[in-house]
Amino acid sequence: MQGFVDIIQGFLDLGATVILPVAIFLLGLLFGQKPGKAFRSGLTIGVAFVGIFLVVDLLVNNLGPAAQGMVDRLGVELNVIDVGWPATSSIAWASVVAAFIIPLGLAVNVIMLVTKTTKTMNVDIWNYWHYTFMAAMVYAISGSIIQGLIAAVLFQIVCLKVADWTAPMVSEFYELPGVSIATGSTISYAPGIFLVQLLQKIPGVKNWNADPDTIQKRFGIFGESIFIGLFLGAAIGFLAGYNAGEVIEIGMAMAAVMVLMPRMVKILMEGLMPVSESAREWLSKRFGDREIYIGLDAAVALGHPAVISTALILVPITVVLAVILPGNALLPFGDLATIPFIVAFIVGGARGNIVHSVIVGTVMIALSLYIATDVAPIFTEMAINTDFNMPEGSTKISSIDQGGNLVNWIIFKLFSLFN
Repeated sequence: MQGFVDIIQGFLDLGATVILPVAIFLLGLLFGQKPGKAFRSGLTIGVAFVGIFLVVDLLVNNLGPAAQGMVDRLGVELNVIDVGWPATSSIAWASVVAAFIIPLGLAVNVIMLVTKTTKTMNVDIWNYWHYTFMAAMVYAISGSIIQGLIAAVLFQIVCLKVADWTAPMVSEFYELPGVSIATGSTISYAPGIFLVQLLQKIPGVKNWNADPDTIQKRFGIFGESIFIGLFLGAAIGFLAGYNAGEVIEIGMAMAAVMVLMPRMVKILMEGLMPVSESAREWLSKRFGDREIYIGLDAAVALGHPAVISTALILVPITVVLAVILPGNALLPFGDLATIPFIVAFIVGGARGNIVHSVIVGTVMIALSLYIATDVAPIFTEMAINTDFNMPEGSTKISSIDQGGNLVNWIIFKLFSLFN
């Protein structure tokens, strides 16, 4: 068993830039593409994700220290540390249930496709770690691998159904036809779409509009995404107490993110479209005119400037929320740079309206802080059981991403009722 787990872990350690091209290549062959064409599609998508994650690293490496600077300036003292998604995923994959998740997840996805209970073929295998963490949490309270795997399947089903539901919005707003997003952290914030719809019915509030196009019309050249990135990045640097040079540096980094990310997503679509077309042809021959979405990482939605703009505004808001919310014990840090991923559906639901996205994002993040605080004891126990190196001076850990995940929390609480 341990040998199999090591093989799985070794494959996952290769990351999305290797896993996704392999998956797309195999899909291309399955749908009747010639090997050369399938290989080119996979390679192009791999190159695109290399670019996307380089830009994400640029975002993370600049936002992380700035967030720490804001926390230090506020003198926040909270006893649960947000360790971020990288640490959370490592805890998940170190669980005894981890070896079962990928084969089980693939089987469930195939069964749902065959039975027409989903339209999403999720090739984002790397993000199966969300299912693994769900299983590990339930295993931690029950000692039952079976219960853990059932919990993981329930989590996956919710992710696939929400991916189906949001796919038309992903196609229309993000201009990603044939793509759906089943990433666990993004799925958790899908209820924010209903809050957006409610907000846009409130007299007065519904007219508060600040999408990238409106901003550019009002401010001309200074309303372009590159200037928005520069301004928001510099504002975060200022709030972090940076000196003038560092403020300019983080402003330039965020301007670069705004410009480079859309270009990387265009390369991604160049590789994905041939596979999508082949999939539709293959499926129409066998099952009639049936629509199938290819499930990808939520990183594909980061190409829209409204997503990055909303996320940058929410970074300082999240830090302030952590300070003022009564009962919150989570010190946000590791997942502050994950905010662009978790607000993607909210921004899409708001059709790029940054004002509405920030308002709803604030409500949803406040909820995540409370959920992450609530699961901190079991989160910490799981980390200790997997010999995770706890942050110096910390007694409890959690995360905004999966620790504060609404779907994860609801399923966990259901299993807690009889364990």
